[in-house]
Amino acid sequence: MPVIELETIVNAPATRVFDLARCIDLHTESMSGSHERAVEGVTFGLIDLGETVTWEAVHFGIQQNLTSEITQFDRPHHFRDSMLSGAFKRLDHDHFFTETDGRTLMRDVFDYTSPLGLLGRLMDKLLLENYMKRLLEARNELIKEVAESDRWRNFLD
Repeated sequence: MPVIELETIVNAPATRVFDLARCIDLHTESMSGSHERAVEGVTFGLIDLGETVTWEAVHFGIQQNLTSEITQFDRPHHFRDSMLSGAFKRLDHDHFFTETDGRTLMRDVFDYTSPLGLLGRLMDKLLLENYMKRLLEARNELIKEVAESDRWRNFLD
């Protein structure tokens, strides 16, 4: 079961970065390459503790749905989204935010288990782990870009 850990420094306050990270609209923009869109639950705005969202997306040429719930929430320091149903056997994505002198360290811990036992573990090593890491990096770069510009107002005002 792979664990992907990323750190991104954002020149913006933690409250802004935290809220952008849980913004459905920004997530949709960051995943436009996979045609990801929210189709059920919270479909726009900010998602909160106990709320769910179902994403529809195309990955590897296959349309997929993934439903997750915000299972932990401590604004502006941490939140966790956990998969309720979808292609993975298990998925927990922790988002941590630490502000120092107006800059925020955004840290992701993406912990998942692929289905299909040995075949799933092989696919992780050959393809999936790097694919997921690139998706998360692209998402974090957009969060950083938006948080450090005036564009954040389009999502949070």
